[in-house]
Amino acid sequence: MIKDITVAAEVRTSRGKNEARRTRMAGNIPAVVYGAYQEPLSVSVSPREIVKIIRSSTGLNTIFNLAITGGETTAVMIVDRQVDPIKSTLLHADLKRIDLTKRIRISVPVVTEGEPAGVKVQGGLLEIITRSVEIECLPDDIPERFVVHVSELMIGQSKRAGDIELTPSMKLVSDPQSVIAHIVALRAEAVATPEEGAAAPAAAEPEVTKKGKKDEAPAAEEKGKKK
Repeated sequence: MIKDITVAAEVRTSRGKNEARRTRMAGNIPAVVYGAYQEPLSVSVSPREIVKIIRSSTGLNTIFNLAITGGETTAVMIVDRQVDPIKSTLLHADLKRIDLTKRIRISVPVVTEGEPAGVKVQGGLLEIITRSVEIECLPDDIPERFVVHVSELMIGQSKRAGDIELTPSMKLVSDPQSVIAHIVALRAEAVATPEEGAAAPAAAEPEVTKKGKKDEAPAAEEKGKKK
């Protein structure tokens, strides 16, 4: 989405870790501008301005103007950034030039709206599967987000990417069968446990052949015959 925002930038004549460190000490961060069939350009920008854009409602889909001192003013988007893993401060940004006359591919957030009947009436659960879809459109037509209404969904029903309402200038790139959200049933399986105090079934005892007089009788008969 195009915003009326202009961020100032200064060209960096040298590169490297030491130069990047000096840039940050001066209150800016190093950045690279590329795209639109032009050579990459090393610049420095205000981290506060970049963070403000990232945290805005349009986030990384924001198209803004980059005013380079002594040079061009061009439309750009933030396509990547580096963040300090400990301090969570912005360290570097990659900015891409945008041709406002050409279609681009972009990932747009998807949010659900409404309380599903399958949850309210049937006691099911709304499960979100996909939180963004990819579309192709002109830069000026990039939406802030897509809203999917789920109020009518019952257990077993779903909303898919193909159900999202697009304007005529938009083309869905994601698989139209991709599930955005669906309603699932909650099933509590009872586990059978023996009652307290109930005696456990006795183990079957192995059959034992009793030895005694019956076994000795034949032997006694044989002894009498010999006499």
